[in-house]
Amino acid sequence: MLQFKDNGLLPAVVQHAETGQVLMVGYMNPESVRLTLETGDVWFYSRSRRQLWHKGATSGDYFRVREVLTDCDEDAILVKVLPEGAACHTGAPSCFFNPVDRARLPVG
Repeated sequence: MLQFKDNGLLPAVVQHAETGQVLMVGYMNPESVRLTLETGDVWFYSRSRRQLWHKGATSGDYFRVREVLTDCDEDAILVKVLPEGAACHTGAPSCFFNPVDRARLPVG
């Protein structure tokens, strides 16, 4: 059984089904998981807006689900998709493009 955190959410890693590239990380609640499985499109729970979010509904950049897996503890989800358009709101194919170095660490 899926182990939703105290806030009722699970982290969801979205990966390109063919290339293996990690596209983004979002959060899902039980309803967004259900909708993802039923519709074949990825749904998230937006923490900032506190509502369901159908990826692509506004931008046209949909994620078409190919497979949904859970980790061994069932407290995270991996969603393998075929993206239609950009994954990132910046227009990039993946949200992961900023290198990490010491300059990005908080001071103190």
